[in-house]
Amino acid sequence: MDKLRIGVIGVCGRGGIANSWRDSDRAVIVGGADVYEQALADFRERMGEQVFTTLDYRELLDRSDVDAIAVTSPDFMHEEHAVAALQAGKHVFCEKPLAISTAGCDTILRTWKASGKKLMVGFNMRYMNIFRVMKEIIESGTIGEVKAAWCRHFVGHGCNFYYQDWHATIAGSNSLLLQKGSHDIDMIHWLTGQYTKRVAAFGGLDFFGGDKPNDLRCDACDEADTCFEYSENRRNQCAFRQEVEVEDNNVMVMELDGGIKASYLQCHFTPDYHRNYTIIGTEGRLENSEPEMKVWVKMRRAHSWKELADRTYNIRPAMGGHGGADPVITNDFLDMVLEGKEPLATPVAGRMSVAAGCAGADSMRSGGAVQQVPEIDW
Repeated sequence: MDKLRIGVIGVCGRGGIANSWRDSDRAVIVGGADVYEQALADFRERMGEQVFTTLDYRELLDRSDVDAIAVTSPDFMHEEHAVAALQAGKHVFCEKPLAISTAGCDTILRTWKASGKKLMVGFNMRYMNIFRVMKEIIESGTIGEVKAAWCRHFVGHGCNFYYQDWHATIAGSNSLLLQKGSHDIDMIHWLTGQYTKRVAAFGGLDFFGGDKPNDLRCDACDEADTCFEYSENRRNQCAFRQEVEVEDNNVMVMELDGGIKASYLQCHFTPDYHRNYTIIGTEGRLENSEPEMKVWVKMRRAHSWKELADRTYNIRPAMGGHGGADPVITNDFLDMVLEGKEPLATPVAGRMSVAAGCAGADSMRSGGAVQQVPEIDW
């Protein structure tokens, strides 16, 4: 196979990742499915009028000229679309989160195993320069054996990203601990090299939601001139509508395999956007700043040359979407299917981040009770 023939389910929004395959000499975009005709029209404009488009994704799966499917539809459809694609004999790239329930992830994994096809999860943070540098530092042994991890995620655009569309409902996303948090939880897993065993979490809907009508949109609101959350883009449902129910302020403590302790803070109404990780080992501490594109290592006294200097890493910028990750992750998908290379983000990793997030959601909705992360149901 010289070129992988790819179809896309959910062509707008995250479906824009198809642009990277369009520009590759090892892939061709042959079709797309969406529930909005305008989204399909935009897709044809980007990919060329020759591409097949349909409002019924099953018609895309029925095509013999489609080798692989990119599932970039809304989260609550990932399970249905990924399972159907694998059963249709297609390789699958599934955007994170793999599903919105642990059971849904396990269904996908069972279908994947039975299909004999390739499955990859869209954890693009594993492909960002700043986190690859952090991974290299840890694996080099610089900070010793990892014992603790911490992530705080200030989501400065939380309203526009999550509270003006389907993300704000439990049916749509379950919890932002696994929607937005699946990236962060996976990064804790990847950097530490261990998966979460049990969690306890607290959270609340502390800013968004309210008594506004569910059908109220920003462009039809008489408070548009004074509302700080006013939006002109396609996601312009009122963020203070009655149906909003997903927590906007979350904190979770985690115990990982190997006894590693971790904590995760996620807030969606902060004034700035900042994702900060700290990893503590027996010989030093590692910390990053995404806005500054820096990584710092601070060393403990070790009776060795290591203790002679702390270190600052200035991360080189990369071209492409998501901090340069999109061109790399799409290339990794091609390597997996065309050359048999193992992907950096495995299906099991996708499942484990969701399972930890789901356990966190269960915990904070039950008064902070400790929740075990269940074993994979193969």
